[in-house]
Amino acid sequence: MMGALLIKTGAVTDREARELEKIAKEYDRESWSYAYVFDRLKEERQRGITIDLAFRKFETKSKYFTIIDAPGHADFVKNMITGASQADAAILVVSGKKGEMEVGVAANGQTREHAYLAQTLGVKQLAVAINKADNYEYSEERFNECKEAVSDLLRNIGFPVKKIPFVPTSGITGDNLTVKSEKMPWYDGPTLIDAIDQFEIPPKPTNKPLRVPIQDAYRIKGTGVVPVGRVETGVLKKGDKIIIMPTGFQGELRSIEMHHEEIPQAEPGDNIGMSIRGLEMKDVSRGDCLGHLTSIPTVVTPNGSWTGQIIVIWHPTAIAQGYTPVIHTHTAQVAAKFVELSKKLDQKTGAVIEDSPKFIKRNESAIIKLKPIKKLCIEKYEDIAEMGRFAVRDMGRTVAVGIVRDLETGA
Repeated sequence: MMGALLIKTGAVTDREARELEKIAKEYDRESWSYAYVFDRLKEERQRGITIDLAFRKFETKSKYFTIIDAPGHADFVKNMITGASQADAAILVVSGKKGEMEVGVAANGQTREHAYLAQTLGVKQLAVAINKADNYEYSEERFNECKEAVSDLLRNIGFPVKKIPFVPTSGITGDNLTVKSEKMPWYDGPTLIDAIDQFEIPPKPTNKPLRVPIQDAYRIKGTGVVPVGRVETGVLKKGDKIIIMPTGFQGELRSIEMHHEEIPQAEPGDNIGMSIRGLEMKDVSRGDCLGHLTSIPTVVTPNGSWTGQIIVIWHPTAIAQGYTPVIHTHTAQVAAKFVELSKKLDQKTGAVIEDSPKFIKRNESAIIKLKPIKKLCIEKYEDIAEMGRFAVRDMGRTVAVGIVRDLETGA
C-alpha cells in the first residue's frame, strides 16, 4: 500500500519502480514489487514481510512528510515500537477481509496492540485505512462493519474517533490511494493521500533541551561513524558541542544530513545523520541519547529506579514484584525489574483503589517502581514527554504501556 502510494505520488521514480518489478519477478513474487520500495533486506524480500524500519520522503498538496514503514508482523513489534515512538501521526491499516479484521481487533489482536502502542507512544493523529477493498468486493456493508468495530476499539483507548477519517482502500489495485475510486461510488470521504494531507503539524518543542535518541550508527567510508536518529526536542546546529549518554562521549558536531542533503540545523521531527569529530563505534549505539553539554540527558543507573504509571494490556497470569521484562522507550530496549507495586488505580478516574497490591493483571492500572539492569536514558514525562513514555514487553508481546512519573538516577 505504501509502495503504491509513493509510486503514484512520484516519490519513487519510474526507473526505481521498474527495477523493483524486475527483482519481484526474480523472486517469483510479481505482486510484491510495491512492497520492495521499503523492504530492502534480502530476508524481507524472500519472506514478504517488513522487518526493519524504512524512511522515505514524500509530498502532499500542502505538506512534506517523512514516512516510516514500520512492521506490523507480531515477531517484529519491537521495531514497530521504535518506529511509532518517532511518529507524529499514523495510518492504522486494517484488513477488511472477512475474518482478518475480527482477529485484529480481538483481545490479543495486532490491530488492538498497534492502536494501544500508538496512543502510549504519543501518536495523537490517526487515519484508518480499511484495506483489501478488492477482496471484500468494494462492499459498503463490509466497510461499515469494519468501521464500527475499529471505532469502538479506538474510542475505548481514548482516540477522538469523530476526527478520524476511515478510508476504504486497496493497495494492490491502488483504489482510493491518490485518486477517488470509481468502484466505490457510495464512498464520499477523502482519498488516503487527502486524509494524510489533513493531518495537523504538531507544535515543535524547540524550547526544550536537546534530545536525539540514536536509532543506529553506521561506519561510512570517508566520513567515519555516523549516528542516525530523530530530533525529539530542542534544536541542533552545526558546530554544537554535544554529549552522548550513557557512554559520556563528548564532541563537536561537524555536519548534519537529512534525506542525503546537508542542513545547517535540525529541529524536532527531523530524521538526521550526524558527523561528529572523534566519534568511534564504541561511543554510540542504538538506544543512546544525544544532547547538549548544557543539559545532559538523564540516565537512570542500576542503582537508581523510576516510578511509572502503567496500564496492563496483556498478561497470561499477573505481574508481581520481581518480574523482569524488557522495557522499550524511544529507541532503547533494556531489561528492568519491577521492584515495587505501589498503588492500584481506577483506570477511568485515576483514584487509588489499593495500596501495595500483591499483583496486577490485564486491564488494570497501577503505579510501580522499575530498576533497569543497565544504564538507560529516560526523562520525567512532565519535563520531556517525548522521552518519558515506555512499553513493557515479554514473550514476544506488549504486556503494558506507561509514562514516567518520577525518577532517581542512582548516580
